[in-house]
Amino acid sequence: MDTPRPRGIVVFGGGTATNNLVDVFEDIRESRNCSLSYVIPISDNGGSSSELIRVFGGPGIGDVRSRLVRLIPGSDTDAERASIKGLFNHRLSPDPLQARLQWLDIVEGRDELWTNISSEKRELIRSVFNHVNLEIVKRARPSSVFSFAKASIGNLFLTGARVFTGSLESAIYLLSTICCISPTVSALPAINTNFTHHISAGLANGVQITGQNSISHPSAPTSLPPDDDLLGSGNVGTSSMQQHLRELEEHDRIEDATLPGSLPTLRKRYIDFSKADEEDLPARIERIWYINPYGHEIWPLANPKVLEAIGRAGAVIYSIGSLYTSIVPSLVLRGVGEALAKSGARYKVLILNSTVDRETGPSSSPLTATDFVKAIARAAAESQGDFAVDERRKGEARKYVTHLIYLEGEGAPKVNKDELAALGVDCIRAYGRRVEGMLRYDEAGLTRALEAVIGKAEMLRSRRNTSGQ
Repeated sequence: MDTPRPRGIVVFGGGTATNNLVDVFEDIRESRNCSLSYVIPISDNGGSSSELIRVFGGPGIGDVRSRLVRLIPGSDTDAERASIKGLFNHRLSPDPLQARLQWLDIVEGRDELWTNISSEKRELIRSVFNHVNLEIVKRARPSSVFSFAKASIGNLFLTGARVFTGSLESAIYLLSTICCISPTVSALPAINTNFTHHISAGLANGVQITGQNSISHPSAPTSLPPDDDLLGSGNVGTSSMQQHLRELEEHDRIEDATLPGSLPTLRKRYIDFSKADEEDLPARIERIWYINPYGHEIWPLANPKVLEAIGRAGAVIYSIGSLYTSIVPSLVLRGVGEALAKSGARYKVLILNSTVDRETGPSSSPLTATDFVKAIARAAAESQGDFAVDERRKGEARKYVTHLIYLEGEGAPKVNKDELAALGVDCIRAYGRRVEGMLRYDEAGLTRALEAVIGKAEMLRSRRNTSGQ
């Protein structure tokens, strides 16, 4: 008897872009009657997550929270589900004083956000809010007070549940249960941890940028001073080293969850930032790696459940979104590259971004579809300790990417089918539409493109019956 092929689906991608495709992935999962696992990075240190990390430490859970809330099943008749989604998606006022008052109303059960939420769920949720509120008060110091400005209620809940249970996994389970998320769908943090994990990016011109927020959004270079500056040689680096030491000393006086001597860029609040009109990076990103609080490279292990999900997957999908901060941080973790290379998944599909962003620029030299594929293959190989140049890995790209789905139009990354065919990657063009002048995937068109690659359950049965005749 033939061994049955793995049938689950694993989707790599965090953030809003992948959230917009949740319905597409659910349609594919339903047609195949299989499990669906989202692998989500925990390295985001921007927005309200930056304040939670500063005061509590721990992973960046914003993308995990947004995915869980997006996965709440829709219902025209269940008012409680809509209220729970509204509660966990809610952000407080940008004014810190007003935000604190709003938070107290929520904690004490007076806010209208509680409307239609049953008493048993309300009191369970409130118990977690009360716990995290107590922890915020306990951590208050003259030099460090928690800012509720723009705080995500869902992020506060996940943090409170993690601190109370001592387990990120348990916190996610609790929120998933409250949100009535199907047991066949899971949101898996790339690293199952109670600690903060930051990333750095190395650019082609030798510049290093530290911290996901600094990579994704305009900022001055945040690398450590060069080694010769640290030794005090040379007149050029002396002032920059003195400035660096002054900033370290200033932050070391603040009593929060960061270790003394940690890089200042990893200790700041990044509550306010703009995604609009982002500046180009000075050169292409060549590599992403994890660092400890002092900027030294580390090699974290992937969440074992991520490796298990890859092992039983029949299809792996790299979703749209930020290539170097939503997908690559999961691929460079120890164990992931090997799991992908050895996976029984027949289909490893890259859904190519419809536009080029800051991470896949600069605009003078934007990444092509071939560059996207090579970046994924490079990250997966580096997770196994393979730092060979791309040319030496030329024949290995298909271990990690077998198919590319793309849109064709102004602003989209260029697709050279001959180049991709040489890498062993098959290309499928999908239909898109313009939304406010931006090229976007049409959900029905993307679903058809994925079904053309992965196949529906009925199509799979037909293929097996035909092959068996």
